[in-house]
Amino acid sequence: MTNFQRPAMSGSTATTDFGHLRALIELTDLFRGANSLADLSFSAGRMLGQILRVSRVGFGTIDPESDTLFVAKDWTAPGVETLQGSTPLRDYGSFIDSLKEGKFIAIGDVRLDDRTASASSALEGRSARSFVNVPVLEGGRLVAVLFVNSDRTRQWSEAELDFIKEVAERTRTAVERSRSEAALRESEGRLRTVNETLETLVAVRSAERDRLWSLSQDMLARADYSGMMSAVSPAWGQVLGWTEEELLTRGYATFMHPEDMPPTLAAIGKMGESRQPTRFENRIATRDGGWKNIEWTVAPEPDGLNFIAIGRDVTKTRAREKELGVAQEALRQAQKMEAMGQLTGGVAHDFNNLLTPIVGALDMLQRRGIGGEREQRLIAGAVQSAERARTLVQRLLAFARRQPLRPVPVDIAALVRGMADLVSSTTGPQIRVEVVVFDDLPYAKADPNQLEMALLNLSVNARDAMPDGGTLRITASAETVRIMGAAGPPPGNYVRMSVADSGIGMDEETLSRAVEPFYSTKGVGKGTGLGLSMVHGLASQLGGALTIKSKPGQGANVELWLPQTHAVPEAEPSFSEVDLKGSRGTVLLVDDEELVRLSTADMLNELGYEIVEAASAEEAMRVIDSGLGLNIILTDHLMPGMTGTELAQMTRRKRPNLAVLIMSGYAESDGIAADLPRLTKPFRKIDLAASLASLDRS
Repeated sequence: MTNFQRPAMSGSTATTDFGHLRALIELTDLFRGANSLADLSFSAGRMLGQILRVSRVGFGTIDPESDTLFVAKDWTAPGVETLQGSTPLRDYGSFIDSLKEGKFIAIGDVRLDDRTASASSALEGRSARSFVNVPVLEGGRLVAVLFVNSDRTRQWSEAELDFIKEVAERTRTAVERSRSEAALRESEGRLRTVNETLETLVAVRSAERDRLWSLSQDMLARADYSGMMSAVSPAWGQVLGWTEEELLTRGYATFMHPEDMPPTLAAIGKMGESRQPTRFENRIATRDGGWKNIEWTVAPEPDGLNFIAIGRDVTKTRAREKELGVAQEALRQAQKMEAMGQLTGGVAHDFNNLLTPIVGALDMLQRRGIGGEREQRLIAGAVQSAERARTLVQRLLAFARRQPLRPVPVDIAALVRGMADLVSSTTGPQIRVEVVVFDDLPYAKADPNQLEMALLNLSVNARDAMPDGGTLRITASAETVRIMGAAGPPPGNYVRMSVADSGIGMDEETLSRAVEPFYSTKGVGKGTGLGLSMVHGLASQLGGALTIKSKPGQGANVELWLPQTHAVPEAEPSFSEVDLKGSRGTVLLVDDEELVRLSTADMLNELGYEIVEAASAEEAMRVIDSGLGLNIILTDHLMPGMTGTELAQMTRRKRPNLAVLIMSGYAESDGIAADLPRLTKPFRKIDLAASLASLDRS
């Protein structure tokens, strides 16, 4: 029996990436289409060469007496010569001695390895500056080798070496299987034609079958159509753990998975009628109580009573295919969410620009007391609607992970306790609110305002999930994640804030769609479907994660994971009424939206500033270059042509003492410089005054 030598590997094959896994799955299909052993080995070599981007890959036989390699067909990259024919390996170093000992060879630079240094020029002349060799032994003797050559130095990674070993192992199995099936077909043919008097040929055939029977790693069996096996190869015990006696005294259907039994027996019956070989796959029980996926090739015997079965264990292959399917589905979901996030973020930006003059105008009308009592009520209602629209846009931006955040160190314990009364009043008397937090929690990196909104959203969702009352439990704890999970946060230190309820819970479909925007189970008019998606976007934008655990009738537990920080919170600046009146000076107001400029200019006038307007950053630069006395630049960020951040950077180079305040209804973490003061659209006069007052004191 031929055997690829595979050195023991530490750990598992987890280093194999999805590209390698997909290639291994495709390799199985290539093997099925191979017409000869040479085509089979060439298919494996071509796949290895293209995936690893090397110079040459091939399989060759070895004459151990002369140490000569014979290659029938190898794969080479364009411009690289083939090794077809014979090659005396001693001319290229002493590594043949390692191969004879059954050692796996991986050399990153032939100039630096003692086995090849003296022959490095010859090796480099054959496009083999680095190479990997997998020996093939038969009866303890070197008979063949898989070679992978690269024309440059290469640090072979663990994933690449594991990939080469896996391809070698699968090729060995395919070659063995091909030889087995060919030998089996040849044996069956000779059996039909041989004369009973040809005792010598019968003895030869028996010896071949006995060798194949004993040494094959595939499960071989002879069985009848009534349901019993009359012979099984030793591989059955190696793969499944059953003894020969157990296998031969029980019907073979009793070893099948109940779901696979009907189609398997139907396939065997159909083969008996058609007298044609067939293939199928099922699950076979192991002696320790598990199941193995077995791929079968079955062929009828001429007597019409029995058939031959060849089974191959494909459990690991199916598991890897399943992992690949899960990864592909996760990628599709991530791409879908990213596309929706980009669309949502763009819409929210435009909506904020529309809201800015609305909020500004309503704020002015309300402050000046325009109209009578009825008009003031209408204005107050419009202000409330504008604020609700502003909140909706914030949720859209949160889902899109583009909300303007101000991440600071946050005392989660104090924040949760401070929100407890508000949560209790929001959820109502039928809901018992429990808060479990500890004083020694580390600070978390978060935006306190957005975090309070997230906690309130989660609490309202929990309340709605308990129509008949129940318990809402809010907890916070310090956690360390060491291993990346399927849906959890990456490894690191976190503060985990949990909101759990004893409500109706969620089924699998609802749970899988819970964070999708606009998905809601509350009915029309009872929710926007943005609550959980907003919290999910907030967690992702802060570098954390959102996890949800729920089952129907068992409530739900929503966990918000926030990164820990060693920074200490800074004291919030306070402004008096005098501060908010502003100081005399000139402001260069830059925005491509005329209505935004009009609304903002009105606020600046009331604050006592002189205003110079510009409709673009390029126009603003001409004003700056004119030498006009300016105190502050108040500029939008996203504008046609030059952005507000680019305008600020150019201004700092020309007039470093000129303060710049960025207005934006859309936030990209890499779009606005971190050290630039920012005012989020839409804003009221008091918000603008506070930002300008902060500039005066910076």
